[in-house]
Amino acid sequence: MRPGKPVPEVEDVLALLDTGVWHWDATDGRLRLDAESARLLGMPARAAEVPPSRVRALLHPADWNELAEVIRLAAAENALAESRLRVLDDLGHPVRVLRVRCGRPDPLAEPRRLAGTVQQVAEPEPGIRAGRAVTGDRRRAREAFLLDAGLSLAQAESTRDVLRVAAGLSMPGFSPSGLAVFRPDGERLTVVGQRGHPSAEGTPFDRVGRDADCPPAEVIRTGRAVYLSSGEDFRARYPHAWPLVEPFGQRSWAFLPLSVAGRPTGAWMASFSCPVAFTPDERSVLNTVARMLAQALSRAGAADTRRDFTEVLQRSVLPASGPEIPGMTVAARYVPTGGGLGVGGDWFDVIPLPLGRFALVIGDVQGHDGRAAGLMGQVRVALRAYAAEGHRPDTVLARASRFFRDLADIEDDPRFATCFYAEVDPTTGTVESARAGHLDPVVRMADGTSMIRATPGGLPLGIASDDDFPLTRLALEPGDTLMLCTDGLVETGGHDLFSGWDRLRPVLEDATGDLEDLADALVDAVHGPSSHRTVGPLAERREDDSALLLLRRDQPADEARDTTERTSMRRTTLSVAQTEPERVATARAHLTDLLHDWPSDDQRDAAVLLLSETLTNVLLHTDTDALLVAEVTGEPGERRIRIEVRDDADALPHRRRPGEMSSSGRGLLLIEMLADTWGVSPRGRGKSVWFEFYEGSGPGSGPTASPPVPAPGDGPDFGSGAGSGAA
Repeated sequence: MRPGKPVPEVEDVLALLDTGVWHWDATDGRLRLDAESARLLGMPARAAEVPPSRVRALLHPADWNELAEVIRLAAAENALAESRLRVLDDLGHPVRVLRVRCGRPDPLAEPRRLAGTVQQVAEPEPGIRAGRAVTGDRRRAREAFLLDAGLSLAQAESTRDVLRVAAGLSMPGFSPSGLAVFRPDGERLTVVGQRGHPSAEGTPFDRVGRDADCPPAEVIRTGRAVYLSSGEDFRARYPHAWPLVEPFGQRSWAFLPLSVAGRPTGAWMASFSCPVAFTPDERSVLNTVARMLAQALSRAGAADTRRDFTEVLQRSVLPASGPEIPGMTVAARYVPTGGGLGVGGDWFDVIPLPLGRFALVIGDVQGHDGRAAGLMGQVRVALRAYAAEGHRPDTVLARASRFFRDLADIEDDPRFATCFYAEVDPTTGTVESARAGHLDPVVRMADGTSMIRATPGGLPLGIASDDDFPLTRLALEPGDTLMLCTDGLVETGGHDLFSGWDRLRPVLEDATGDLEDLADALVDAVHGPSSHRTVGPLAERREDDSALLLLRRDQPADEARDTTERTSMRRTTLSVAQTEPERVATARAHLTDLLHDWPSDDQRDAAVLLLSETLTNVLLHTDTDALLVAEVTGEPGERRIRIEVRDDADALPHRRRPGEMSSSGRGLLLIEMLADTWGVSPRGRGKSVWFEFYEGSGPGSGPTASPPVPAPGDGPDFGSGAGSGAA
C-alpha cells in the first residue's frame, strides 16, 4: 500500500496470500466464489456463481459429507468452524488439500447465510485424515458429547437422576468406570452418591475429615483439580490415602471441584480402569463436565429439598389414616398439582364423633402455594374443633366461614375455600350434610348406578360472614358408595364439570374391586398411573390438586336378603322445599338418572311426568316441603318402579272432573291413565302419593288396584295444569 493510492479490496489482499473467499446463501442455493477460490477448487480462475453440486463433484465424497456437517454446526451455533478437503482430478486422484474455514458474517443475520475462506495446505501423512488435527472426528465427537451431556443433566430432576446420568456418560476416548460425589458435612466428607464401586467395599474416602490428606478433601479446600495418572502417582502424593483406593483396582483418577457461583460445594471423583494421561484436551472435557454436574446437583438439591418440604407439610395437614367405622369402609386419595411447590389447598378429613357417629370433610382453599396449604391446615383444625363441640353440619360451616373470613381476609391477597361437611350415622346409613360452594356429592348404588346428588348449598367459606348453609339428608342403602371430590379430579385436562363427570361415571359404574381399587381407578382415569404423578412432563400438565373421599356402607353378612336381591334394588330420596321450586327440575333429572337402563322410554317419560305433577301439587296446594322416595326392585325383565312423594299436610288429594277449558284438575287422571297402579297413603303425619310401573307392561294399561281417593271436597285439587307449568 502506497500513500495516495486506493486501498485494495480484501479479496485482492487474500489472493496475494493464495487465499480465496466464498459465500453461501441457502435461500437461493447458490455458492459464490471469487477467482482464487475457483482456481483452488480446479475451476477457471474467475468469479462465479455455481450450485453446490458443481463443487461436490470436485471433492472427495467423505470430505464433502464432513464439510456439510461443519457448515451445519457453524450455522446452528454461530461459531467458527473449519475442515480439510481433498480436491480430485478427473480420474479421482487427490491433487491438493484445502483448508476451509466458515462462519456467519453477521451474528444477527439469517443463520442460512455463511461466508468463509479456502486455502491450500501441505499434503497429510499417508493413512492420516487431514481433518482430524483440527476439526476431525474426535473434536466433533467431543462437542457432540458435551452437548448431549449438558442436555441430559439439565433434564435430571433429582440428585439420584443426576448421578444416574453422570454414571452413564460415555466420554470420547476415555470413559470413567467409577464415580463418586463428595460433599462437606460439618467436619467430615460424606458421599452423596457413587457408581461403579462394589457395595461390599463401600466408597473410597467415605466419612473422612475435611482436613485429611486425601484428594477430595484437598479439592474442596483449594478449589483446584487433582489428576493422578497411575497408582504410583497416587501412592507417592497421598501415601496415607492410597490404602483406601487400592482395593478397588482402578488405574487413574481425576478429582475435580464442584463449584457454584465460584464457591466449591463438593468434589467429583472419576476413576478409570485403564491408564489415562489426562492431556489438555481430556482435562478440558472433564472440567466442562464438572461444571455442568455442579449446576445440575445444585438444581436437583433444591428440588429435593422442596419435595421433602412438600411431603412433610402435606402429611402434617392430611389425616394419616381414618378411624375404623363398624359397617362402613372409607378410602381416600390426594394428588398434588405438578407445578410450584407441589402443595395446595385441597384436603379431606374423617372426624370421630360421639355415639359412634363420624364426620366426613372435603374442601379446597383457593391457590396452589404455601399460603393455601397453611390456610387449609388452620381451617381443618377449626372444623375439627367445631365438630367436637357437637354442632350440626350447617352450624359447623357457618362458624368455619366466619373463622376463615377473619383468617384469610388480607387486602392484597384475599382467599376463599369450598367445603362439604357430612355427618354419618353408620347404624342407619343416614348422612346429614351442608355444602359451601363445593361440588355436589355422588352416590354409586349397589348395582353400579351412579348419580350426582344435587344438594342446596351456601357460598364458599370466607365470602360472607352471615351466610346460611342448608341442611340436606340422604340415606345410604347397604352397598351404596358416597363419593366426595374436589374440582381438580373433575375439571383437569380441559374438561368442565359436565364432560369431567362423563369421564368419571363409567369408571364408577364398571368398578368391580374393593373400595381401594375404585379409588385408584378414579385417580388413574384422570392423572394416569402413579408413576406419572411424581415428576416430569405428565405431572406438569395437572392444573389443580385433587382430593377424593369414598364412603361405602357395607352389606351385612347376616342380612336376611341374599346378595342377588340386595344388588338388584336401587333406592334414592330427594327433598324439595317450598322456597326451592327449581328443584322440581332437579328431581326430574334425578329420576331420569335412576332409570337410565329402563328398557321402555314411554314408561320412563311417564314416570318423570307424574313425578313432576305430584311434586308441583305439594308446592302449590300445601304449605309443607316435599320428599321424593324412588326405588327400582326386582330382576331384569321383572322389575318395578315405585315412586312416592311425601308431605306433612293432612288433607288428601281428590279426583276432579275438569272442564274442557280448565287449566288444572287433570293430575289424578294422568296418574290413573299412565301408571300401572297408584294410591294415596295416610301417614302418622301427612300423606304420601305413590305410583308404580312394571317392566314390560307399558303406560296406559290402567291401574291394577283401586286407590283410596276421597270424595270431592275432602281435600285440595290435584291439578295437571299447574304441575305441567312448573315442569
